[in-house]
Amino acid sequence: MFEIPNELYDAFIFAIEKGNIRTMPNRSMPASPHPTAGALLLGDAFNMRHRLTGGGMTIALSDIVLLRDFLRSLQNLNDVSVLCKYLESFYTLRKPMASTINALAGALYKVFSASTDLVRNEMRQACSDYLSFGGIFSKGPISLLLGLKLHSLNLVLHFFSVAIDGVGRLLLPFPSPKSIWNGTKLITV
Repeated sequence: MFEIPNELYDAFIFAIEKGNIRTMPNRSMPASPHPTAGALLLGDAFNMRHRLTGGGMTIALSDIVLLRDFLRSLQNLNDVSVLCKYLESFYTLRKPMASTINALAGALYKVFSASTDLVRNEMRQACSDYLSFGGIFSKGPISLLLGLKLHSLNLVLHFFSVAIDGVGRLLLPFPSPKSIWNGTKLITV
């Protein structure tokens, strides 16, 4: 179930009745540095991920802070060879943030995109329930979304916690062959 803001309700109903619903294309683009004199790509321009998490802006802002710190010690911005060496280090240092946000964005898109698949719906419900527990169960994933936790291990920890919760719900009150099979599929979503 979802709610539509009052300001959008009439336009939403009109679009449904007209039958002109369009979806937004989804793409991802891996980071592939190509040092070019006079140009530097940041955020989604350099490495696009699903827009569900707003990760492009988070990574762009993180990139700016990293780049600022790198360029402070550089004496001459016109020395292309030295600048390219600095940029190689920049690309290495941005990877933990970018890869964590990219993995999270991809996983959340997969879980929350519309589906009639029982396992994906169960994972979606497990995610919602996990976040509703509050405390570290919501702070951890939100910190990942905000780019405050750079370690991919945090992402793995929360993913498996959600998956274990979802599997437990599938197996209770009594496991059946079908629930065991669905639990196995849930872990591999």
